[in-house]
Amino acid sequence: MYYGQVEGTDLVADEKRFGKLFAGYMRVTRHWTGTIWSEGPAWFAAGRYLVWSDIPNNRLLRYDDASGHVSVFRQPSMNSNGNTVDNQGRLVTCEHLTRRVTRTEFDGSVTVLADKWQGKRFNSPNDVVVKSDDSIWFTDPAYGIDGDNEGEPATPEIDGCNVYRIDPKSGEVARVIDDMVRPNGIAFSADEKLLYVADTGATHKSATPRAIRRYAVNSNGKSVKGGDIFCELAPEDGLYDGFRVDRSGRLWTSTGKGVYCYEPDGALIGRILIPEIVANVTFGGAKRNRLFICGTTSLYSVLLMTNGSKLG
Repeated sequence: MYYGQVEGTDLVADEKRFGKLFAGYMRVTRHWTGTIWSEGPAWFAAGRYLVWSDIPNNRLLRYDDASGHVSVFRQPSMNSNGNTVDNQGRLVTCEHLTRRVTRTEFDGSVTVLADKWQGKRFNSPNDVVVKSDDSIWFTDPAYGIDGDNEGEPATPEIDGCNVYRIDPKSGEVARVIDDMVRPNGIAFSADEKLLYVADTGATHKSATPRAIRRYAVNSNGKSVKGGDIFCELAPEDGLYDGFRVDRSGRLWTSTGKGVYCYEPDGALIGRILIPEIVANVTFGGAKRNRLFICGTTSLYSVLLMTNGSKLG
């Protein structure tokens, strides 16, 4: 067990193998504070910077790793939530206010990738991941249309909250998962044979399992099957939100108490305790061995003895 330099942080090994993922000098660092609800961190290797969302403040922030300086990347951000980096190094963003998924081009212009399914507006795209074939997969709960803080109140046009795939060639949007209450965080396994999706439906239906579900990707690479519970939280631990997978298949996920680490078999091996609710994480740094953590009001990070499976 190692103790962080930030008050209230701690690295807790539930199994010995978690301790092997940290050197003795590794500590949790708080880089910046001042958000209302931090979300959607995405790392840009070429520029050595991180972009993340402050949803209620309607802005995207930028952390410069070389200087430690934080600035506003974009405001208004359309109440942006989840962000990721595509295979060409461009920012892909889920926007609550406009209820769409966009891409920021290299010249700074914004391209709309998807805003409707079968002619109906999405609820409020939440989190997003890009597959190696350039397809874009995203979740669409309704938090952005529930009230004013994260978007704008509206009546859903689509029956239910689903997971969608944007085809990289045609741009066609297909629904790939329709059996979740409020799909939220999303990530592929390192080999892309599995898709993990968190369900935060307990915010509205208390009987919903506080779980991350695991789907097998079909041989066509365009659809999934299954959906068994990979891991589940006790109510006192809050909810899973955003998460990422390391090169060994471990899942590093946000919770109400910090970041929990699970082996590919679903075993909880350790926890990074943070003194506020964590909404999302991503791997960054020169070797993708720094885990950036979006706490409610602050941006944290910790060095690891492992690496993220991919950027974004």
